[in-house]
Amino acid sequence: MPDSNARIRLASPHLGEEEAAAVGRVLRSGVLTNGPENEAFGQEFADRHQAAFGVTFCTGTSALHAMLLAEGIGPGDEVIVPSVTFVATATSVCHVGATPVFADIDPRTFNLDPASVAARITPATRAVMTVHYAGQPGDLDGLARVCGAAGVPLLEDAAQAAGAEYRGRPVGTFGRSAMFSFTPAKNITTGEGGVVLTNDPDVAERLKLLRNHGQTGLYHHESLGYNWRLTEMQAAIGRVQLGKLDGILRRKQWIAEALTQRLASLPGLTTPHQVPSVRGTWALYTCLLPGIRDRVLADLLDQGVEARIYFPPVHRQPLFARRDDDTRDAAELPVTEDVAQAMLSLPVHHRLTEAEVAEIADAVTLAVGRATASPNATDQPTPADVR
Repeated sequence: MPDSNARIRLASPHLGEEEAAAVGRVLRSGVLTNGPENEAFGQEFADRHQAAFGVTFCTGTSALHAMLLAEGIGPGDEVIVPSVTFVATATSVCHVGATPVFADIDPRTFNLDPASVAARITPATRAVMTVHYAGQPGDLDGLARVCGAAGVPLLEDAAQAAGAEYRGRPVGTFGRSAMFSFTPAKNITTGEGGVVLTNDPDVAERLKLLRNHGQTGLYHHESLGYNWRLTEMQAAIGRVQLGKLDGILRRKQWIAEALTQRLASLPGLTTPHQVPSVRGTWALYTCLLPGIRDRVLADLLDQGVEARIYFPPVHRQPLFARRDDDTRDAAELPVTEDVAQAMLSLPVHHRLTEAEVAEIADAVTLAVGRATASPNATDQPTPADVR
């Protein structure tokens, strides 16, 4: 949960009069669901990412669920996912009755390692779901080769990656489909919400049926579906937010570069690694602080700078640690285990001022200095409410 006492917060949504006006327009229209705003937002978001179809959903999690159902994934199937992600990446697999299989990550980008993915493919594997950690695309070429050789689709959990690019091409169409999320911590927000992009018209049609009770016409239900609709008010906000995306990304790039310039030479801390061939979104600014992370986190919170562990590994969550049907995951993720003990995310939202960026850097420098001055001290487990 957010630290309400922090002077400098991790996230700060960019909402104002334009969004309020868009909501007012929808309210006056009287069309609050299943209307033109959803159709427009989905298509505009698709156009921005060079995709053919964009299907809106009430949450990013429901969008992930729908992506898997649209592929016909269910009981007895396996889906390979990373463990350094929000839990919904894995639980969406469980919700369709399939089994998430955790693969290891690259130690610098925290994205799926194609070699680890290849080692985990079995006859039961039905898909690989990559996560663009912090909005930086993973090794999509490598993953595409692995998936192609195995004959399984690549799916993108692009929750943090609106506007990201891989080798000059927007993410969202490197796999069969891709999910984007719009919670308040994302670069653009609709409060809650998500969208799935695809170039496959059949997938798009299945997604639309899943979103709205399987209806092909009023009270005519061709298949099993759900109520996963985004409201017209949220879609209208999303259209305004999409127009702000490029400006937000430019500002966050400047903030991230300023932080890196201040922190790169700090002993005991490794700044985020950026792959030259990709353009990330700086949804997170995640450093590595081996051996001192928890002390630095506590110190920053005491100084009024909100920081957080994004994300405690999913395979260590009680939900999955209790599983007795597949024990290979926890034993075969050495990079994930090492990274999970050292990663810490600092504020990088686009509304930070130059003075606040300097304050964050000064606070981190002070906290790291104090932690490294006590070489015999050891990190203590971080409280669950801070995680």
